[in-house]
Amino acid sequence: MITRQEKQTATGVQWVTLDNGHEVWTRRVGSGPIKVLTLHGGPGCTHEYLECLEDFLVPEDIEVIFYDQLGSWCSDQPEDESLWTLERFVEEIEQVRVALELDDFYLFGHSCGGLWAIEYALKYQAHLKGLILSSITGSIQSYMTHINHLREQLPLDTVQKMKQYEETDDLENEEYQALLMEHLYRQHICRLAEWPDPLNRAFDHMNDKVYNTMQGNNEFVFTGNLLGWDRWNELASIRVATLILAGRYDTMAPEDQRQMRSIIPHSRLVICENGSHCAMWDDPENYRQALVGFFKDVEKGNL
Repeated sequence: MITRQEKQTATGVQWVTLDNGHEVWTRRVGSGPIKVLTLHGGPGCTHEYLECLEDFLVPEDIEVIFYDQLGSWCSDQPEDESLWTLERFVEEIEQVRVALELDDFYLFGHSCGGLWAIEYALKYQAHLKGLILSSITGSIQSYMTHINHLREQLPLDTVQKMKQYEETDDLENEEYQALLMEHLYRQHICRLAEWPDPLNRAFDHMNDKVYNTMQGNNEFVFTGNLLGWDRWNELASIRVATLILAGRYDTMAPEDQRQMRSIIPHSRLVICENGSHCAMWDDPENYRQALVGFFKDVEKGNL
């Protein structure tokens, strides 16, 4: 198991001091004219489950910059709950960009990181060459509608059991957690029979305080401060080349991905037919081809 200290002192690490005095961890791997800054999901997860991007992109002469957001595993983890707001995270990304001297770069956001990426692009897209929105939709309501639709396909007694635990706020109950793992995580988060080590590490290192503040206890219990987020009406103002990327079995609706494709002007949609929310792991070759093809076409001016 890789330790936090080993991660924090690895080759290519650069610490960024934010305007609030806290420090966040970044690490560059590979080299080349194409530079990609990654935004992990959660909120409060870690870059670790995105480590496969190094294998996908570095051989193509693409530099990947991993980054743990404030509160996440390799970075500072302050106890101040007032820090966990969307607006502050967007400004944090801009401070990281400035510190790393990035311009005309690609921003990759997965899951909640894709939400951050949308917000960043709406405010700072002048610095972007391209945008990758992986497994995200245009509003929290759209996400909640789809994930509850997925649940309603389950046997009635299973759905009733889950809702009973939620209604009594018994969300740490072992049976409830087992139901989540069997019917949500193993069907729609990662469909591999045995999860890869980087994904397990990311879950093990999740900062629940950040997650609970901004989302809630889990995917079905959304009570956090992101609850009203909705950018469907603003997506058309994203003018940079955009890859919309998701899995067929994702927690985000394929219909939403198609709608995003129809709204964002210079966009491309790829649905990984064997993939789920973490399609980079359960449909890796299609995911890799989508990324590499996007970068090559943007560089050639074909998107």
